[in-house]
Amino acid sequence: MDRRLFLAGTAAIVVLPLGPAAATPDAMAEAIKKVIGEATPIEGRMKLDVPPLVENGSTVPLTVSVESPMTEADHVKAIHVFNEKNPQPNVFSARLGPRNGKAMVGTRIKLGDSQRIVAIAETSDGKFWSVGADVIVTLAACLEESP
Repeated sequence: MDRRLFLAGTAAIVVLPLGPAAATPDAMAEAIKKVIGEATPIEGRMKLDVPPLVENGSTVPLTVSVESPMTEADHVKAIHVFNEKNPQPNVFSARLGPRNGKAMVGTRIKLGDSQRIVAIAETSDGKFWSVGADVIVTLAACLEESP
């Protein structure tokens, strides 16, 4: 391959404008459906601790906890967190087991805009539990602007 042809092709790829990536409430619903299938999540047993108003969307503290005895017979298998307006609707999934002792996950996330956050817990009995919270962001993160 000729070096000039290669460089011209590379430049053409870089110059192509990319539209801003953004999830939507429908994309979040589809991502949740991929995790839970046709099951209907039940509200309760969960607590989503996230500030209702954040000044900077770059580091938003988030803690999800689930009421569970965390025994071999009754425990939380996974905690999934979703958002409706970031570039990707899946924030994270954490796998748990009875040895965790407590069904709790804490982290910091980025939020590109004011939006709804939804957490889903999957339990060992095959049920799905949910909780949601609305967060207002004054200074957005995850901004991807096209030229």
